Amino acid sequence: MDWLTANKIPVGKTAKTVFDWLKDNAGGFFDALSGLLTHLINAILWVLATPHPLVIVAIAAALTWMLQRNWKLVALVVVGFLFILNQGYWKPTMESLTLVLSACVVCTLVGVPIGIAAAHRPRLYAVLQPILDLMQTLPTFVYLIPAIVFFGIGMVPGLIATVIFVLPAPIRLTHLGVSSTPEPLLEAARAFGATRNQVLWKVELPWAMPQIMAGLNQTIMLSLSMVVIAALVGANGLGVPVVRALNSVNTALGFESGIIIVVVAIILDRMLRRGDKK
Repeated sequence: MDWLTANKIPVGKTAKTVFDWLKDNAGGFFDALSGLLTHLINAILWVLATPHPLVIVAIAAALTWMLQRNWKLVALVVVGFLFILNQGYWKPTMESLTLVLSACVVCTLVGVPIGIAAAHRPRLYAVLQPILDLMQTLPTFVYLIPAIVFFGIGMVPGLIATVIFVLPAPIRLTHLGVSSTPEPLLEAARAFGATRNQVLWKVELPWAMPQIMAGLNQTIMLSLSMVVIAALVGANGLGVPVVRALNSVNTALGFESGIIIVVVAIILDRMLRRGDKK
């Protein structure tokens, strides 16, 4: 077997060459992207962190009522946020929500148009499928290496790694929703003289909206699962106490911060879950 190992395919060296070339020749693009994402993160963090915590709780309760029309879910959301306040994790929670919401904005702006294009072009989706599989199956720690190389340490590389991991969900679900639009419905729209854009906005997107919203829900849940990994590259939030607890073998701190992450996940899931309206 020596002949096989002696002729190793240079996968790692090729990747390093590509990353070095991008760093040397596309530095301006990455700097501009970093600045744009920094402004997005700072804006969302300002909205969440500036008001009094009880104001955010009230807004979350009102939003839950608008989406679900269920007072039990409203009470659950309020109790969850009050528990976070009681444990003293309000600021890290808002920082983690900033990362989650930023990932949602980026994934929606990028993933939904790509999903629509893939639904209209089967060959494009055939090309995208292995790329999406790679994005979801490649260990997330691998994303952190080029993120640090291109964007340094902080919230931005954490956001980039989160987006790479999460982006396949909205692409796949948008593609599923648009491509599953019934053909008789499309034929009826075309028979009445609808243009391609009218068919998209008035037929395909309304039909695909449940799948698109499911993609948004998955984006939020998957983004929240990345907060601990993002903390390894300097992103603030609930991942920081988890990493600190791991480094110091602090069981109390680890369980506290872990339970808070679970509570946040439950709150977001109950707020956005479809089909719970009464």
